[in-house]
Amino acid sequence: MKENLLAWLEEGQITVPALLFSEYRNLNMTEVELVLLLNILTFLEKGNEFPTPEELSARMTISISECHEMLRRLIQRGCLEIMDEYSKEGIRFEKYSIKPLWEKLVNQFLNNNRLNQEQSKKADETDLYTCFEQEFGRPLSPFECESLAMWMDDDHHDPVIIKAALREAVMSGKLNFRYIDRILFEWKKNGIKTIEQAKNQGRKFRQKQVQKLGNKEGSSQPAVPFYNWLEQ
Repeated sequence: MKENLLAWLEEGQITVPALLFSEYRNLNMTEVELVLLLNILTFLEKGNEFPTPEELSARMTISISECHEMLRRLIQRGCLEIMDEYSKEGIRFEKYSIKPLWEKLVNQFLNNNRLNQEQSKKADETDLYTCFEQEFGRPLSPFECESLAMWMDDDHHDPVIIKAALREAVMSGKLNFRYIDRILFEWKKNGIKTIEQAKNQGRKFRQKQVQKLGNKEGSSQPAVPFYNWLEQ
């Protein structure tokens, strides 16, 4: 029993990115091709850098000729590479490299992230237009739509910050694009880029307004509740 356990441990392990199992279809690989590559990885881990089709086929349910064909397809599609190497004695030998597969996987991962970010940005923009139309109680004019686009594309305001400026305008009773643009201008000038910073700025502004009101009336600061316009 102990000998069997030691033999099992000596077989070793291979580390495979989980992303490979979720993305191999998008790399135009079949399940059999995936298993073939995993077997090549196993041989590489054990020091056999150029396993033969006979050795690979013996581990799978495909023939030697089918293994030949799959290896050829994987090389053509850029998932596998045969490299020339030289030993210390100057003897030339060939080895498999899985590096092209990892490069494809990295590119796929980055592309997926880019698509997700674009979809998220599009969803945020759609939600932003909806918020403005709900607050204004009407569809936005072409000029207003252009202003929204400029705030995001030219001024690089985050949609969340634009929503915060909209709420500020609503609570100030000045629901118009010129006033919202002024809020965004002031926030950008003061380096405000997050909701928390905008929240603090709004709180400070209201405290100053209440203090001014209290001074004008010649009394202590009135107990006026502050409206947190950033809370949903």
